Amino acid sequence: MINRQAIFHQTLSNYAFAVDEKTLKIRIRTARNNLSSVILFYGDTAFRGNPVDFKRIEMSILAQDKYFDYYEACIKNSYQRTVYYFKLINKDEACFYYADQFYDKVSVMRNDLYKFPYIRKEDIVSVPNWLKDAIVYNIFPDSFTEKPLKNPTVLEHNQDYIKNRLGGKIRNIMNRLDYIADLGFNTIYLNPIFTAGQYHKYDVIDYYEIDPLFGSNEEFKNLVKKIHQKGMKIIIDGVFNHSGSSFFAFKDILEKQEKSLYKDWYYELEFPLIYPDNSNDFPNYECFGYERNMPKLNTSNSEVLNYFLDVCRYWIEEYDIDGWRLDVADEVNTDFWREFRKVAKSAKKDCVLIGEVWQKASYYLDGSMFDSVMNYDFLKYAKEFFIDKTVDAYGFDALVSDMRLRYREGFIYSQLNLLDSHDVPRFLSISNNNMKVYILANIFLFTSIGVPSIFYGDEQGITGIQELDYRQNMRFSGEENLLELFKKLVSIRRENKAISVGGFKTIQAKEKSGLYVYTRYDDLDEIVVALNNSSLTIELEIDIDDYTVLLEESYMKPYLKPYGYLIMKRKVISKCQ
Repeated sequence: MINRQAIFHQTLSNYAFAVDEKTLKIRIRTARNNLSSVILFYGDTAFRGNPVDFKRIEMSILAQDKYFDYYEACIKNSYQRTVYYFKLINKDEACFYYADQFYDKVSVMRNDLYKFPYIRKEDIVSVPNWLKDAIVYNIFPDSFTEKPLKNPTVLEHNQDYIKNRLGGKIRNIMNRLDYIADLGFNTIYLNPIFTAGQYHKYDVIDYYEIDPLFGSNEEFKNLVKKIHQKGMKIIIDGVFNHSGSSFFAFKDILEKQEKSLYKDWYYELEFPLIYPDNSNDFPNYECFGYERNMPKLNTSNSEVLNYFLDVCRYWIEEYDIDGWRLDVADEVNTDFWREFRKVAKSAKKDCVLIGEVWQKASYYLDGSMFDSVMNYDFLKYAKEFFIDKTVDAYGFDALVSDMRLRYREGFIYSQLNLLDSHDVPRFLSISNNNMKVYILANIFLFTSIGVPSIFYGDEQGITGIQELDYRQNMRFSGEENLLELFKKLVSIRRENKAISVGGFKTIQAKEKSGLYVYTRYDDLDEIVVALNNSSLTIELEIDIDDYTVLLEESYMKPYLKPYGYLIMKRKVISKCQ
């Protein structure tokens, strides 16, 4: 029997979306291995006559998880207005599905069926093409130095005090651009660089000035020019959920209290406003994470909005940055982000906006706010499979399927995938310095759907569990084999569009097995990736005779030894429907 409880479809979502003005993709969820086929019937909603003249497409399984199959059909040369329904078939029965109900026959009333109302070009997901091809090198500015300070600097600057910890500067980044470019990275993302009190610079004092402990505005402008000359892009961190406690508006409120002209610039203040002397005391104003130095801005205030829209425009127009990574994006009101996007895109059409959202982010990826989000689920799932081994290859594939299907297609390719960032312990450390596991996880990072991002020094094996350790100073030597592996992975990704924008298909992912095999493909090439995250030698269930090996370790045809890996390539006939 058809498992009716498992069936799900939703119009105008990641289950039904326009790829371009002539192409629709329609998906439906069913119980795993429950149906023998699913047929999509579609027609012109504005068809003159009744009933509508329907065409049919045999849908194919795009992905599976533990409980469900996900079928997809691609309608090329679609109607502007499309009406559609599904026929569900298994060995016992068949039925039609539309209007979220099951039927024995199809209604002749087109308004009873599913509809994609109209393909509007304004509503089509439009992510800048360069982001899909980006390979990101994330730098924490204070830490990017080989020679850390013995003692942090405390500098009096415009009646405020600013600090560093290790002493990294813009010139350190400038001096190492060749190093980053030689590795093959084409995008640099910088954690905050504006004038701020603490070494991490997330408590901004001046949004128009580069922190003097890092360098000058002119040095930053030269850095951007140099990056662009090397054919690279630069993304900077925007902290607009909160300011520093020494930001001019908050200082004015502390001084003048309710008489301050800026009292509405902050969220939920209580008067008299008191800045706690002890960092362990809770302030009587809303903050980021109860941190007294980071009072929460009222971003729905029109003056605050206009101030930060000007900040957005300033750094794009005056310094030619290529994008913003937006801190604590899910704690800022959405109207702010919609206006921010309009300004960013008007200043630079292909400027990218990446939101820091730790959970699933469909709400923010509707085309009106962000181009991408930081995919912390990538780290979570990789940890569960490669390190904790709480899921086997079968379970891991289910998690990967979830990442592949959770958003409309354009956003899937722009997710910022990561194993490390300034907010989490180093992946190498949480694996107990297991280099074999670390390498497998990074191969997965560089061959997955989405934008790979590494944290400075990952390629050198930098470790750290505690914050000050995983933000330790950079080193540029000591792990030549690992460095060469990263260079090779970057090269493989850059040279194969099938990886950056191609399809994904699981080849081998069994229960109680650590072998995960998948293919990345486009109209021309197929890349097969095999990762053996286990202590067993396992046979690959794929004909590999006509493939060219791009990268391998512990591969003995047709077996992959413990913790071995294999990446291979072949030319293929088009797989497009």
